[in-house]
Amino acid sequence: MKVYVNYNNKSWKKYNIDFEKIANAVVGRKYKDAEVSINLTDDKEIHRLNKMYRNVDKATNVLSFELGDDILLGDIYISLDTVKREAADAGISVEDHVAHMVVHGMFHLLGYDHLTDAEAEIMEGKEISVLKKLGIKNPYENDVKFSWWKYALCALFGAVAPLGYAPFNMWWITVLAIMGAYWVLCTGDGKVGFWRTWLRAVPFGAMYAISMFWWTTNSIYVVPELTQQFAIWTVPILIGIGIFGAIIFTIPFVLTRCIYIKTGVKPFLFAGGCVFVLWLREWFLTGFPWNPISNIMLSFPLISNSMSLFGAFGLTFVITGLIAVVVQILRAPKYRINWFVLMFFTVLLCGGILYANKNISVSNIGDSNVVVRIVQPVTTQARKISLSRADALNQAKLRVDELVKLSGDVRDVDLIVYPETSYPFVLRKYGDEMPIAIKLHKPVIVGSTVFDEGKVYNSLVLANAKGGIDDVYDKSHLVPFGEYGPIKFIPAPANLTAGDGARIMPVRMESGKNLLFAPAVCYEILFSGAVVKNDAVDAIINITNDTWFGKTPGTYQHLDMVRRASIESGVPVIRANYSGISAFVGADGKIISQLPIGQIGVLDGTVHGSHMTVYRLLGRDVWFLIIMFIAFLGGFIAYRADKK
Repeated sequence: MKVYVNYNNKSWKKYNIDFEKIANAVVGRKYKDAEVSINLTDDKEIHRLNKMYRNVDKATNVLSFELGDDILLGDIYISLDTVKREAADAGISVEDHVAHMVVHGMFHLLGYDHLTDAEAEIMEGKEISVLKKLGIKNPYENDVKFSWWKYALCALFGAVAPLGYAPFNMWWITVLAIMGAYWVLCTGDGKVGFWRTWLRAVPFGAMYAISMFWWTTNSIYVVPELTQQFAIWTVPILIGIGIFGAIIFTIPFVLTRCIYIKTGVKPFLFAGGCVFVLWLREWFLTGFPWNPISNIMLSFPLISNSMSLFGAFGLTFVITGLIAVVVQILRAPKYRINWFVLMFFTVLLCGGILYANKNISVSNIGDSNVVVRIVQPVTTQARKISLSRADALNQAKLRVDELVKLSGDVRDVDLIVYPETSYPFVLRKYGDEMPIAIKLHKPVIVGSTVFDEGKVYNSLVLANAKGGIDDVYDKSHLVPFGEYGPIKFIPAPANLTAGDGARIMPVRMESGKNLLFAPAVCYEILFSGAVVKNDAVDAIINITNDTWFGKTPGTYQHLDMVRRASIESGVPVIRANYSGISAFVGADGKIISQLPIGQIGVLDGTVHGSHMTVYRLLGRDVWFLIIMFIAFLGGFIAYRADKK
């Protein structure tokens, strides 16, 4: 068979490719008198032809124009621009990929197609057979066949990825695990359908969620009475967590692999997908934005404090973008567009670090003359929950006396803070007094169950030194399946009412001192920008009860979420935890002092350095839109620059 090669783009001439040998390997002696024309072109021309003859407005790798004649078989057009990008992405040589395109184009001229799965299987099988004779490996191996060991590898990556979070803090494992998952799931040549990609990513997403959230089931086994009722739900809960992960944490991988885009755009799409997932978790079932990837950098203040500029969204975007582009570079180090993308994300990181340095310095300015005492009582949940009314009443009275005694000598203290649900009686929102404040003659903040107009709330109560209740804040972000049941057929231990949301509360002391604070009950401090808006406050006071989770990773990670909140808002945090970890956290996320898990005691401290950050000024949703725009802009620039 005669093969006529036309060099429409001169850049092709530097490649030593035997087009005649490749084309004849397809047809054999049957078409020895036939002729075919191979036109070596670029994206510009093939884009024009694709739009003109196929009504597809984009460039492609190869086009075949069959003439329906046994002698004049037709014309094949191959774009060097697209072929080079795809070869770099697949980690193969340009020559091997061009050979595949010639073989692919030739089979189109012979009447084969891949419009259906059955047709594709036949055509791809023939291509693989011809390429094997030419000494070229199966180009569909990564796309059509996904071996069992790759599923196992993705599951392993998902299982170990949470080791970057507290208490392990092995950030490099998280980075390497995501890199590995990206390499397996997001790289390679050719298109992969949505469902096929999602199924490949499911082991990572499911195991990542289970490994990160398994500790939530620990709460079932804290109180014997609750264990009896809810133990049967342990396995279903873990399965549900896995399904949640399979839906949520697979999104970035599916987006990056399914959308057939240029190599340089992929890191922007992957990083943008990770931020979208984090934003989505702020809303799903009232939200559970636990452990943003940004939190693996809390051991590095100059990096973690970049969250004061662009929040956990921004730092997550930078980290995941760098992870993706490093994988691209490892696969194709000579592909220049990948180095441009690396520089783009590096510039973003450097900008964050510059602002982080400023945030750290501002956070250490000033001092406060208000001395706050945190009380950590470490009472077991089993003791707090009693089925006997008489026993419950007796235990409650004893606990009030214990809290007063545990508070110690309070003469040099201005404010005493007790954890979530530490007051053992149910308070009426209006009319009741706080006996703890009366006995200590000091203003107190205490967590209590509050009843008002037939509704029950989990609340933070502010009482003055005379015992009068000055203000009550009702928790607005309730824990799904714990404080309310979002799904009717799954029982929840409580059915509480949500409060009205963020607000500011002043503490006025008889000494004339004042403290303006933003209240946060338990895990609602997780929600980016939900506790304090653009108000000038001295501190965030976070009362919580992690007794349900003991010494599992969840308790340590909860404190890290507090540190994230302090950095983003530029506001120090006073954190009172029932069983630990209580702490004073600076406006730069630094733990100033703390009481460990299980240690009964008090912790005195002051707060300072509260300031406005760029992140708090603009807010979560504005920053989400900004980051999505940066992802689009960076991707667009990479797309336009990705020509070689």
